[in-house]
Amino acid sequence: MTLTADAHSAHHIRRIARGLLTDWNMEPLTDTVELALTELIVNVVRHVPDRRCTLLLQRQATGVRAEVTDTYGQRLPTLTESLPDPDSESGRGLFLLNALVDRWGVTPTPEGGKTVWFEC
Repeated sequence: MTLTADAHSAHHIRRIARGLLTDWNMEPLTDTVELALTELIVNVVRHVPDRRCTLLLQRQATGVRAEVTDTYGQRLPTLTESLPDPDSESGRGLFLLNALVDRWGVTPTPEGGKTVWFEC
């Protein structure tokens, strides 16, 4: 799905993901996928100027792959070695993603954007 992300997008995307995971008989992954997708969508809202993105949730033989692609490749997310300041209200999303999912990464797109993906 392609969308312009806003403050309410994560709620709707979680509902869609929950429905798909139920249809695919993968309910045990629901909490993890919902939380990881929320982190990726919040990053689009905060860091992508036009907030446009494409979301792909794909059933695989061993689980699920999710991808969020946007056109803003100037700022590729990277996991730092240390957590942000304890009083900071941001900067923990990739630590959370790294702890939740089996694999994740960032792939630049030929158009100059990026795809942030994860697998569970």
